[in-house]
Amino acid sequence: MIDLMADCLQGLRVVDLTRNLPGPFATRLLADLGAEIIKIEPLNGDPARAFGELFKALNHGKTTESHDFSDPQGIAAIKAHLTNADVMLDSFRPGVLEGMGLDATTLHAINPKLVVVSITGYGLASSDSKIDINHDWADKAGHDINFMAMSGVLDQLKTADGEQAMPNVQFADLAGGSDTAVIALLAAVFAAQRTGKGRHVAVSMTHSLYQHMVMPKATGTLVKSFSGQQPAPHHDFLGGLLPCYRLYKTSDERYMAVGSLELKFWQGLCEVLDLSALKNSHWQLGFMPNTSESQAAAKVISDKFASQTLEHWQQVFALADVCVTPVLSLSEAKAHPLFAHQDAYDATSGWQQVQ
Repeated sequence: MIDLMADCLQGLRVVDLTRNLPGPFATRLLADLGAEIIKIEPLNGDPARAFGELFKALNHGKTTESHDFSDPQGIAAIKAHLTNADVMLDSFRPGVLEGMGLDATTLHAINPKLVVVSITGYGLASSDSKIDINHDWADKAGHDINFMAMSGVLDQLKTADGEQAMPNVQFADLAGGSDTAVIALLAAVFAAQRTGKGRHVAVSMTHSLYQHMVMPKATGTLVKSFSGQQPAPHHDFLGGLLPCYRLYKTSDERYMAVGSLELKFWQGLCEVLDLSALKNSHWQLGFMPNTSESQAAAKVISDKFASQTLEHWQQVFALADVCVTPVLSLSEAKAHPLFAHQDAYDATSGWQQVQ
């Protein structure tokens, strides 16, 4: 059995006022590490309850209470939990906490070490932040698709024909919201334990996603240096331009993912495919992706993969250590030995304790 490190955050007390996906997934991660989560819902419940199994997957093992957020008695019940809590997590728009009497200034008067983390869509404007940030987006509503769109991430998810793809994974909610919130939260708790002072941190899902665009920002500049123009997403360095790093369609309309970025992996790939003549057609040897040699190599590799089925190539590359894998469906991934240790909620931790 894999140790889920459930003892790491024992004693950490988190009051969770969030709903839907970003906040509850963040506190799910904390709960998996041993934190005590007190989930407080409005009287009409978390909207995620309508999704049944999703709500269970996000909120099992948490202590749940319902209170009227517009009633002073409900707010008093929340404050009672916060007197000895380490963290309060919310996902309201800026100003809502203050209107309920749950703003950081009020809460620090009763618990100076409390860390307040607010997951927002677009961050705070300069009037609410110590940083000089000027925009009029702080109060705007949005969901994952909007945050992805505004950060530039959604535009990166295009097909080889340049068509816009509609993602079925909530990157803004989970990477920009949940994961970033957990990092900020734990950092702030660590500081509070050393200094005795809590703080209020606002996490912006849009800004976090924009920060995650570190590769397109850098590689786009690189491609422009030798092509003369800013590349479209599907013509970026790691967006499908390199023969050694792209998707190849099989004869049964499936895909193999080739990540043979380094020369040694590329040469191993060529050997497996019996295409030794291409072993030196690699960007590390000067064959940049805008050259005819590189484009010709991609065509040869593409034709090779298109000649056989996904199952065939899976067997061919099963013992080849060249960074080539099948593109699995969700059902195929769930049935794969990699995920044999998933729990009753089809979840696996992203960490494994080794020693």
